[in-house]
Amino acid sequence: MAAAIILLSAVGAKAQTDGTYVGYSPYSVFGIGQMHQIGTSWNRGMGGVGIAARSHRYINILNPASVTERDSLSFMVDFGLNGRLSLFSEVEKKGINATVNLDDFALSFPITKHSAMMVGVTPVSEVGYGISYDEIDVNSGLRTFTSKGNGGMYQVFIAGGITFFDRLSIGGQFNYRFGNIDKGSSLSSSNESYRTAVSGDSLQVHNFTGKIGLQYEQPLAVGHYLTIGATYQFSTKLLGNHIHYRELGDYDSNHSIKPLQEENLRMGSEIGVGISYRKREDLLIEVDYNFSDWRNSNFENVAGFSNVGDVRFASSFGQTIRAGFEYTPNRNDLRNFMNRCTYRGGVYFDSSYYTVDGAHVNAVGVTIGMTVPVFRWFNGISVSLDFGRRGLATSQLKETYFGYSLGFNLFDLWFMKRTYD
Repeated sequence: MAAAIILLSAVGAKAQTDGTYVGYSPYSVFGIGQMHQIGTSWNRGMGGVGIAARSHRYINILNPASVTERDSLSFMVDFGLNGRLSLFSEVEKKGINATVNLDDFALSFPITKHSAMMVGVTPVSEVGYGISYDEIDVNSGLRTFTSKGNGGMYQVFIAGGITFFDRLSIGGQFNYRFGNIDKGSSLSSSNESYRTAVSGDSLQVHNFTGKIGLQYEQPLAVGHYLTIGATYQFSTKLLGNHIHYRELGDYDSNHSIKPLQEENLRMGSEIGVGISYRKREDLLIEVDYNFSDWRNSNFENVAGFSNVGDVRFASSFGQTIRAGFEYTPNRNDLRNFMNRCTYRGGVYFDSSYYTVDGAHVNAVGVTIGMTVPVFRWFNGISVSLDFGRRGLATSQLKETYFGYSLGFNLFDLWFMKRTYD
């Protein structure tokens, strides 16, 4: 465990805030980085739930089966941006970093009265860290160790769903994932007779994968519904190239390229289940559970995914529990604008898909959010805030973060036939 403490505490000693990062966390040094919470600002305001949510006002990209809940003539677009301010602390050492990035983009449209499709793009994982610390050596003088990582993965998706018997909806989704991850380290000395040593790995990754989902909606009374949802994300092999480089000043230089498929790397499968209660369009309450299995991903055996000193990194399984709600006081109130707004809240617990010295990296958080209606129909601007903390229970390094998401929900009716007297 000492190696992990030394590695991660370096962030507190000197946090690197120069450069542009997709996301920033010392724990993104492991595997393909920190997994991005897929979902729109609508989902995030409710703690990230959505497996059992059905709404004809918002696009739900967490379950392809939900795309069928819509007006048969509606066309919807959702896009947004997100940011995060993170504070890293370990005893008296502190560091801070801020990131802002474009987030999801999705559009949805009907096919028939009981079927619909959606397409879009969203982040999958984020790598961003900068670690630097100094030490005195009797021979080489002041030595500076630096480790940096940047990049991540995205996915382009196309999904479709169909409803049977007005209650059971089934959907499928095809994903193409792609990205670049760069991880490097260097050792320099104040004594010019010692050359600077640089090494690292550049990972050009992509793969094809799929996801299936279903939702069953049971009416309880007039305007009251209970929905059960489930999703399954398939495990697939990572494709692309692994570029390894090593340089020792002008004395030695070595570069090698190896296809990733030869290293038998896989992204884990994931199963999710959820249950929700909905009262018309006024109230939604939901609880979700996700389980991801990365134990056969082989990340711990491939340089660039796990080589962090002598830290015992291992692919494992991840778990997430989320709960949230949304409430609209009176959507048709013409006098009080605040009654037409929608308010959200949620909580979550997330356990990483890997272990460090046998322990998972856990995160807990609380979210709040709201949607402000704009113009007519269901157009709106959604805002969500996320307050959380991440860290190993066995390490004094803690990451406290404040995240925010801004989403734009566009809604229109197409192919309407107007009649005139």
